Amino acid sequence: MPAQAADGAADRNFGLYVHIPFCSVRCGYCDFNTYTATELGGGASQAAYGGTAEQEVRFAARALTASGLPHRPLKTVFFGGGTPTLLPAEDLTGILKTAIDAWGLEPGAEVTTEANPDSVTPQSLQLLADAGFTRVSFGMQSAVPHVLAVLDRTHTPSRVPEAVKWARDAGLNVSVDLIYGTPGESLEDWKVSVNEALSYEPDHISAYALIIEEGTKLAARMRRGEVPPIDDDDHADKYLVADELMTAAGLSWYEVSNWARTPADQCRHNLAYWRSDDWWGIGPGAHSHAGGVRWWNAKHPTAYAQRIAAGESPAVGRETLDAETRYVEDVMLRTRLAEGLELSRLKDSGRLAVAGLMADGLVDAKAALTGRVLLTTKGRLLADAVVRRLLPD
Repeated sequence: MPAQAADGAADRNFGLYVHIPFCSVRCGYCDFNTYTATELGGGASQAAYGGTAEQEVRFAARALTASGLPHRPLKTVFFGGGTPTLLPAEDLTGILKTAIDAWGLEPGAEVTTEANPDSVTPQSLQLLADAGFTRVSFGMQSAVPHVLAVLDRTHTPSRVPEAVKWARDAGLNVSVDLIYGTPGESLEDWKVSVNEALSYEPDHISAYALIIEEGTKLAARMRRGEVPPIDDDDHADKYLVADELMTAAGLSWYEVSNWARTPADQCRHNLAYWRSDDWWGIGPGAHSHAGGVRWWNAKHPTAYAQRIAAGESPAVGRETLDAETRYVEDVMLRTRLAEGLELSRLKDSGRLAVAGLMADGLVDAKAALTGRVLLTTKGRLLADAVVRRLLPD
């Protein structure tokens, strides 16, 4: 690993991402690296996967020690997918225990798993909490049956409040994920979903605009005219509704698509991505980062499992980011945060653009005068355009 990765590492947080590539059904909008149980075998099967992931954790610990990076306990751990909770809770806790044995866990560390509401029980959630998980993020997406049907979601809306209660009873913090802009979803449908999510009193809500990715089932349906195309104005209207309702309910935005009840409820693992901290990614297709060096694993679970079984690194690629690329990414990501981007991080051309952004109502004038680029509500709707103006050619 290049020496660059170790530069300043002691001052950066260290986290772990664990990719669980299994879903019971592939959702029509999803282009993530996921598979149904019947697609895979060998060390990539659901039954064997926990042990394979534990092997990579041990490999990662040895590799980081050999690289000269300082030992740092884990500040955050995030199990994503896929649907991590399709694996038995004992598999997830086994992976977590192996990671804690390898690196340790900071006091008060955040440990999250994503979950579908129909993939958990009171018993499984209690097992996770007892093993050190602190947080669960439920893929709710919508409270409206016809919207869930378009998205190919398998749970019924009534299951979500049950799952939230079980998580609360286990002592876990709760986040819910919503998607807006699904073809056929009216503004009233969206209000129903947001209000329903708020009625559960979650600690955190993520709300993402639906993006139609090429190669997905939903993209094909749209090409055939079976569902209407995405409408940017509809997305904007629904974002404003979500922000208004969540703010009224006591949640505050801290990243363009994320709201939390208190600063302590913000997803620290995702903040580590936006602030370019260090993390190791476990699992097929998982990406890792240390000090501007990125590497990524074999994407297909079978190829990944074969490399692990042979005692080889599962990584199949690496890049060292140059200074310009790191600068561009820093501006892109930090601009999206409610803490804002320090003006001092911008080049002269970017600082010169701020006056125009203030005049257009896209960045907060008062914050800019105190040295930060902070998006207004209008600016959040046009965050990509703001970034383009801060990064002129």
